[in-house]
Amino acid sequence: MAVRLELHVAGLIEDYALIGDMQTAALVCRDGTVDWLCLPRFDSHAVFAGLLGTEEHGFWRLGPAHAADAEPPVAARRRYRGDSLILESEWDTPRGTVRVTDFMPPRDGAPQLIRIVEGVSGRVPMRSALRMRFSYGRVVPWVHKHEGRTVAVAGPDSVWFDTTAETYGKSLTTYADFTVAPGDRIAFTISWEPSHKQPPALPEPEQSLDATEDFWREWVEQCTYHGPYREAVVRSLITLKALTYAPTGGIVAAPTTSLPEDIGGVRNWDYRYTWLRDAAITLSSLLRTGYRDEARAWREWLLRAVAGDPENLQIMYGIAGERELGEAELDWLPGYENSGPVRVGNGAAHQLQLDVYGEVTEALHLAHMTGLARNDYASLLQLKLIRYLEQHWDEPDEGIWEVRGPRRHFVHSKVMAWVAVDRTIKLIESGDADGPLEKWRDLRDDIHRDVCEKGYDKERNTFTQSYGSKELDASLLLIPQMGFLPPDDKRVIGTIEAIQRELSTEDGFILRYPTTSGGDENLDGLPGDEGAFLACSFWMADDLAMIGRVDEARKLFEKLLALRNDLGLLAEEWDPRLKRQVGNFPQAFSHVPLIDTALRLTASGAYGG
Repeated sequence: MAVRLELHVAGLIEDYALIGDMQTAALVCRDGTVDWLCLPRFDSHAVFAGLLGTEEHGFWRLGPAHAADAEPPVAARRRYRGDSLILESEWDTPRGTVRVTDFMPPRDGAPQLIRIVEGVSGRVPMRSALRMRFSYGRVVPWVHKHEGRTVAVAGPDSVWFDTTAETYGKSLTTYADFTVAPGDRIAFTISWEPSHKQPPALPEPEQSLDATEDFWREWVEQCTYHGPYREAVVRSLITLKALTYAPTGGIVAAPTTSLPEDIGGVRNWDYRYTWLRDAAITLSSLLRTGYRDEARAWREWLLRAVAGDPENLQIMYGIAGERELGEAELDWLPGYENSGPVRVGNGAAHQLQLDVYGEVTEALHLAHMTGLARNDYASLLQLKLIRYLEQHWDEPDEGIWEVRGPRRHFVHSKVMAWVAVDRTIKLIESGDADGPLEKWRDLRDDIHRDVCEKGYDKERNTFTQSYGSKELDASLLLIPQMGFLPPDDKRVIGTIEAIQRELSTEDGFILRYPTTSGGDENLDGLPGDEGAFLACSFWMADDLAMIGRVDEARKLFEKLLALRNDLGLLAEEWDPRLKRQVGNFPQAFSHVPLIDTALRLTASGAYGG
């Protein structure tokens, strides 16, 4: 059978599966192609960047051989093995059925991506096509043999390719053509190592598979949630764990960069960093489902990242606490579905977003309330953050959504400043910290009064995006969840109903904010539009449950669950026009509120079946 050189086009965002080792992650398409992998860390340069370009920018396809005039066949079935991050994909071909198991073993040493081909029935011709391109697809490595192993070297990086199958090179690609019958198991492994060091140890794929399965089984057993949405909650928890950088405790917002919020547009950002906001809400979900080790590790990461300089708190850091995350454009990559530019780094790192003080303080408060061992410096940090807010809470900022327009007095930012002060007051009242209690009670009252006077539209009975504006903002849905006002307050109910009217799509999902004011002007300083923000839609379900509309909340929640791909994964947004997921993938900021809403609906008994 004639077999063509590989020509692979990136799939839909929801066509991808996540595998990872808590230090980096890979995305695997339905046709068996790894289109994205950064080595050795989440934020390292990609070895496979086909997701943001073409097959010329690096990929690894492993699947049934196909004719020269046919596209690579997609798997008939795929699933994670139980509650793990081990992916199993199966193809049914005219010659039989074959299974490929993909995983990345949690590690202390060299990062590995292992792929095991298993014959299920018949005799199936298979092909592995490995095209490594370093530096996000720009650099062609020197590929050669070293003591029987294939190694690709460029600058500081080396990637070692090990398999018992016979390989050959053609068109700057490493191939293996082979056939599997029932019972056959053939493994392929790539391992990264600094190029100046000795070769990594020979892989042991079967032992690594067993160890990886054991790791995930033991980790999931710690989960304390056993409600009706357990499958969705556990898959989200596994995804959040996969986004945790184990050596430091930092948590990335997503393992990808520049997957567009607007297909063909410029709303493309690098999410491979630790946003204090995203990490804090992630820790909240993990703590509420029984995971304290992650909370302890993140608290230590936070203390190292902020160090002795809380006055210059950044909204995000590198996964080891790096502060400089300069933004650049990779002009040799056309972008996902020609959505350029492709960006690495993030220029929003030095924005002023006052809400992060509230999210960080809330996470520290929850850790304290759930019995995490006291850390005196964490308490000291919390007090220093409030002293900063004392002087700056009434300044305009860029807000939760990192708008690239002018600074404003965002209502959500003020609410979260109130949260920071409120939780610190509770810390002092518990006797675990000392501070000017009466002074900060007055500060709490001042912020509350300011928001209610300047951020509330009496005529429409709704809070607004910023002081003096008419626009709404879905972050206002957090007002009752943070305890700023009780759910039965008429201003809360009015805000929820206004957001339903003005920020809801035809499908009932929620936009973050209006991107335009009815004309050509973009309120967020960016051209183009975006989809429904999934976190906001979960917040709406939460609020509906809080105000007693539990049937409506459950229906919305289950509609949101139906947007997950076949493996239970969510990107940042849902495009209601194209009916597909958009934005970086998978997204912590989508999976966290899924967990939170499931917990609330379970507690209220608002679930079907």
